[in-house]
Amino acid sequence: MIVFYSPHYYADIGANHVFPIRKFERVRDLLLAEGTLRQSDIVEPVPARVEDVQLVHTEDYVTRLRAGALTAREIRRLGLPWSKALVRRSFYAVGGTIAAARHALSAQSVGSNLAGGTHHAFADRGEGFCVFNDVAVAIQVLRREGLIETAAVIDCDVHQGNGTAAIFEDDPQVFTFSMHGAKNYPLFKMRSSLDIELPDKTTDDVYLTTLAESLATVLTQNYDIIFYLAGADPFERDKLGRLALTKAGLQARDEMVLRAAREHRTPVVTTMSGGYAADINDTVEIHANTIRAVKRILIHEEMSGRSETRTK
Repeated sequence: MIVFYSPHYYADIGANHVFPIRKFERVRDLLLAEGTLRQSDIVEPVPARVEDVQLVHTEDYVTRLRAGALTAREIRRLGLPWSKALVRRSFYAVGGTIAAARHALSAQSVGSNLAGGTHHAFADRGEGFCVFNDVAVAIQVLRREGLIETAAVIDCDVHQGNGTAAIFEDDPQVFTFSMHGAKNYPLFKMRSSLDIELPDKTTDDVYLTTLAESLATVLTQNYDIIFYLAGADPFERDKLGRLALTKAGLQARDEMVLRAAREHRTPVVTTMSGGYAADINDTVEIHANTIRAVKRILIHEEMSGRSETRTK
């Protein structure tokens, strides 16, 4: 099992910022402490190259971001204070998703990034704590290298993946699916291939039934790779969520998506996406559950199935 993580996923954005930027290292530390991961399972990615990022993002935006020349309005829209460390973490996080995707394809199984899922970034701007759209960049890098032709994005963050939807709106080779809160950010939503809007206080049962029906629609065709944004923010005690899922419900969500990918024999990449629980330990636990599900379903169960096949 290979999971991608870098200490450069951290940047100082202020101790009281609503975005829990310490969650990345805390998820890693928890998974190591409990034995879900060994140190050898964790690989530090290289940062994405500028030319990789510019497969999706405009040269003007990338150049001004790197130079610290974004306007005050652009910084407000981004929601994060600019710093060299923020720019560095953004290139590393994209690199983590690219590396996880390459690994998933080479192993014909799964790759996980302990960051990523920054789905509010548009081609020409950052937005909603998202500097670059890591999944979109990874898809375009894989296409440039001839590794894939088609991809599906299964976005289960509580907020619509508006940047991803806009980037791939006219691209029939990329299916964008977003299941999110109807009354949540962003106010003006873009058009995904399939959008499912949920009312406030949606519970586990309704969510999981709706997800199962939606996955049946998404997976009516085969894809070369699936990107799964496993947001922790549909949690009932998330400060920005408005839905009412329990930890058990979110774990069942992860298992449903991962088993669907396995049943279709499609490599899958997991990214963390959002999570803003009042207690950061809840967010960390939910993200850790995603990696636990990866290990259980796409590692142990898959290996067990291969062993049974050889025995027969």
